[in-house]
Amino acid sequence: MNPVLSAHNLHKSYAGQKVVDGINISINKGECYGLLGPNGAGKTTTLRLLLGLIEPESGHIGMLGLSVPQHARESRLRVGVVPQVDNLDPDFTVAENLLVYGRYFGMKDSEIEARIPLLLEFANLAHKRDVKIPTLSGGMKRRLTLARALVNDPDIIFLDEPTTGLDPQARHLIWQRLRELTAQGKTLLLTTHFMDEAERLCHRLAILDHGRMVAEDTPRALIAKHIEPQVVEVFGEGVTKWADESAAQYSSRFEVSGETAFCYVEDAQPLLAHLKGYAELRYLYRPANLEDVFLKLTGREMRE
Repeated sequence: MNPVLSAHNLHKSYAGQKVVDGINISINKGECYGLLGPNGAGKTTTLRLLLGLIEPESGHIGMLGLSVPQHARESRLRVGVVPQVDNLDPDFTVAENLLVYGRYFGMKDSEIEARIPLLLEFANLAHKRDVKIPTLSGGMKRRLTLARALVNDPDIIFLDEPTTGLDPQARHLIWQRLRELTAQGKTLLLTTHFMDEAERLCHRLAILDHGRMVAEDTPRALIAKHIEPQVVEVFGEGVTKWADESAAQYSSRFEVSGETAFCYVEDAQPLLAHLKGYAELRYLYRPANLEDVFLKLTGREMRE
């Protein structure tokens, strides 16, 4: 299968510092592909390179059979973008925002008007067609921004943290809509800080750190490859002393972060039985997840 979006050995620096350092990506039609990484890992720069908004120092980008940035303008006619921050026009109504945006793609007003009911239904905003943007909730604005990205019926949709700041109901609705898009054969490139979002939506994903791709695979394969299958989080008074004395005996690997000891195990039962003797300690027993992989590969320290 020929990829609809690919990048080979991309490099980009700012002020002598490598921001993107040899990234390779190949995304197929109908796939949701995720880019994960701490702040400063190179995600936004990678998106800008793939869209042809900036030029790489070296490397090759292909999008929908066209070379980027040489033919970025032509390729972007078949692309939709959901930016990290909503940039809807507050002076226009919901429908007018879609109409004006569609004109940027050279679409006729009649063509856009024909698509508006479908887009508003998709975003669950048909009842808000004629209201101004300032009256919408944050979730409504986010859904409208997603609908706006579809006005030109794109083949590829770039989504930069599409659910940041939304309540659980709005997040789940957007997740449902994104799954509908991939079922229609649309290709999604998603950046997110929500590991559960990436685990639910992405067919494959890459984890970036310091401009490099440190891992790439399906979410389940990454978990199986990098993390023990079970995790016991131990917390409470005296957890640091307990971890120093006992964690290594019952864990394949453990980390202490703040007031919690994260114990990674193949079989949790011996550790759970041991913890019953420590009334002052509490624990959470769960299967390993994508967040465990992310923290193992990129570290737990804060990034500014």
